[in-house]
Amino acid sequence: MILPAALLLLGVLTAVMGPRLLARADWPDREPVVALWAWQCVIAAVLLCCALSMTFSAAAAWRAVGGHVFATAPRAVVEAYALGTAGLWAQTTAVALACGGLWSAAMLVREVVRARGRRRARRAELRVRAPLLPGERPGSDRLVVLEGERPDAWWLPGTPPRLVVTTAALRRLKGRQLDAVLAHERGHAQARHDWLLHCSSALAGGFPQVPVFAAFRDEMHRLVELAADDMASRRFGRLTTALALVELNEHRGVFGGPCPTPQAHVPARVRRLLTPPNRLTAGHRLRLTAVASLVPVLPVLVAFVPGLRALG
Repeated sequence: MILPAALLLLGVLTAVMGPRLLARADWPDREPVVALWAWQCVIAAVLLCCALSMTFSAAAAWRAVGGHVFATAPRAVVEAYALGTAGLWAQTTAVALACGGLWSAAMLVREVVRARGRRRARRAELRVRAPLLPGERPGSDRLVVLEGERPDAWWLPGTPPRLVVTTAALRRLKGRQLDAVLAHERGHAQARHDWLLHCSSALAGGFPQVPVFAAFRDEMHRLVELAADDMASRRFGRLTTALALVELNEHRGVFGGPCPTPQAHVPARVRRLLTPPNRLTAGHRLRLTAVASLVPVLPVLVAFVPGLRALG
């Protein structure tokens, strides 16, 4: 039975070609929201290829599984998939892919548990450093101001999400620059970017030898920042948002300092905001979104081709 092998081959091709095509394109930086969707479609296609290959391998290896998978299918469809021709490799493939799926789920659970632990610790710190004011309810959505010598602002996910800014940031940010920074952080909260970061980190941490998952994690961290920058710039202007980024990050050594930091992508974000925008047209965005949406459909079509031929 060649269908599971074909699905695995399709998954490998998608994992190799998808990131390369996105890396060579010049539109992801201009349209980070579309790029986020395209990356999710690529990863979904890779995972779907593995899941379908596991299902058909298990159906070919064990009669009980095949009976459940093809319980309502006509006899001609079952015969088209040639379930009885599989050998030992089908069992091996099914078990290996099932273990991979369980490992992925375990990595996601571990990432979520760790993130919740970090979130609880930071919320406990906030309660100590910024206690509730008299008459303020615990569930209120408020801006938390912390005493601090380093200018910083961040969004803390949760119910409700918290926007935190340090007193140093309040002193450095001028007028609408503070509004732009807060709009940037609210953009993260509204789009629930934390879930994208959790999923990408779980896959990259669980399969460190798979380049597509590492690229997915890195691009998610970069693109969510670009998307939040665009949300802020639409309300307060690109120049204001760029100046706010400079004020918040120049002390980190990211603008030509000798020791690069994890915020080394900030200069590129500032240059992007200062460059006149060359947005895609609505038609181009629609076509790119449609093409990206078709990527996960390909493994489904490959999986159903024998059945459709039998019914035809």
